[in-house]
Amino acid sequence: MRILFIGDVMGNSGQNMIEEYLPRLKRKFHPQATIVNAENATRGRGINEKVYKKILSLGADVITMGNHVWDNPEINEFIGRAKKMVRPANLPAGKVPGVGYTIMQINQQKLAVINMQGRVFMTPSDDPFAVAATLIKEIKKETNFIFVDFHAETTSEKQAFAWLFDGQLSAVVGTHTHVQTNDARVLPQGTAFLADVGMTGPYDGIIGMRRENVIERFLNQMPTRFEVDEDGRQTLSGCLIDLTDDGTAKKIQTIQINTDHPFED
Repeated sequence: MRILFIGDVMGNSGQNMIEEYLPRLKRKFHPQATIVNAENATRGRGINEKVYKKILSLGADVITMGNHVWDNPEINEFIGRAKKMVRPANLPAGKVPGVGYTIMQINQQKLAVINMQGRVFMTPSDDPFAVAATLIKEIKKETNFIFVDFHAETTSEKQAFAWLFDGQLSAVVGTHTHVQTNDARVLPQGTAFLADVGMTGPYDGIIGMRRENVIERFLNQMPTRFEVDEDGRQTLSGCLIDLTDDGTAKKIQTIQINTDHPFED
């Protein structure tokens, strides 16, 4: 099984990159499952139903979210029927709408996709390690193919999660920091790991926002309104993961598409 994962779609520029390159990536690499993190896809704050449907129509099989899942109030109107969206599974149990994982059928196999949120320097949530342990035990009754989008701030928390569940999960790929890391690897027991897959959206901003606003905040420490940089160059960040028949990983490779890393069909 081959999984294509695209990281943190940011605003209209991120949507544009998905529209231009996701079909081409799928033609080139032929993934059996395509997962897209889109927690910032609508104006850089959450997602609405129109954009959710658009990303699915462009080739995503599952959309994952993160700590900005509730930033667009419209999500409360459709998340209950958004069968291909997963929000963090370790949000307060039984108190928030939506689901934390989904299982998709791929030919004769099933792939579980879990969204998990870290706790270090993040908004409050339940223990991701404990919640994941319970979910894995339940999901293993149905499939050994399990992909986790771990939405967290620190590399150490993401690494700890991957090492704890090495061999139990097919892949743990981090999101949230918007900067792709250079540590793609397969752990000894067969779990593919990448601390952060990176962002899809503005290439010339700072983590997707207009750099002038971010720099000004650092210079004067005054409140500054952050806006998505929709005017400059654009980038797409992702990764490709190949799994064996038992659900463990044999390869993970990163993807970047921008003016410094042009795409070749």
